[in-house]
Amino acid sequence: MLDLLHQGLDLIRHLDDNIASLTSYFGAYSYIPLFAIIFCETGLVVTPFLPGDSLLFALGAFATNGSLNLPLMMILLTVAAIVGDSVNYWIGSLLGPRIFRGERIWLLNKKHLDRTHEFFERYGGKTIILARFVPIVRTFAPFVAGMGRMTYRRFMAYNVIGGVIWINIFLIAGYLFGQWKPVKDNFEFVVFGIIIISVLPAIFEYYRVRRQVTQGAT
Repeated sequence: MLDLLHQGLDLIRHLDDNIASLTSYFGAYSYIPLFAIIFCETGLVVTPFLPGDSLLFALGAFATNGSLNLPLMMILLTVAAIVGDSVNYWIGSLLGPRIFRGERIWLLNKKHLDRTHEFFERYGGKTIILARFVPIVRTFAPFVAGMGRMTYRRFMAYNVIGGVIWINIFLIAGYLFGQWKPVKDNFEFVVFGIIIISVLPAIFEYYRVRRQVTQGAT
């Protein structure tokens, strides 16, 4: 697990060099591995370490020099994000009953499955859309939605909206600001800044809920 995390950090740290190497090696076929990365980052709970926001921003920046086609990426990567979440949903839907069946430990019981279902039925739309902008969380949200048996039609509506907004915001931001000299000269710091900013809402929400629980207990 630590090796995977280290590989993920190394991939993010040298993101600009890695994209340049990828486009140079694959040429016109570069969109295939890019599609696969976005699909895996959103569709497989075992690969949350893959870059998401930072990768999209970097791809948008690279599109300014003509090595990548921005409209084509907007279409392909949006499809990858939507299909990835859909696959993740169905994995959660299929594995959920097996995880909970016969298990008696605290985290894996029918009561918690029902609570997850109720949570996603009540806040599912907001959760699925906002989770797109929170690393790690966006990888697990569709899995939990499927495990909690959130209605698939409702899930797909928010999945599509979230996927379109997430992909296009970061690609366009990279295209508009990625070649700006202060950004270009400090690209590594910008990448990590994007990651930190993406995580902040989850941190604030955690402490908000924790404070409410603490106040309620007093």
